[in-house]
Amino acid sequence: MKNLRLKAARAALDMSQQQLAEAVGVSRQTINAIEKGDYNPTIKLCLAICRTLNRTLDDLFWED
Repeated sequence: MKNLRLKAARAALDMSQQQLAEAVGVSRQTINAIEKGDYNPTIKLCLAICRTLNRTLDDLFWED
């Protein structure tokens, strides 16, 4: 399932996939795969993304 909430949160901060990737220590391809729903990140990576985007796990990764 695509993670449009992650993409929207990143875009709201005018941050590219590359910028987010550098901030959390992964490749741009990893961020792209997470947004496309092709990769399930570890909890450690989820937390790093949340901290960088100032969002909670629920905001970005909880499925309704």
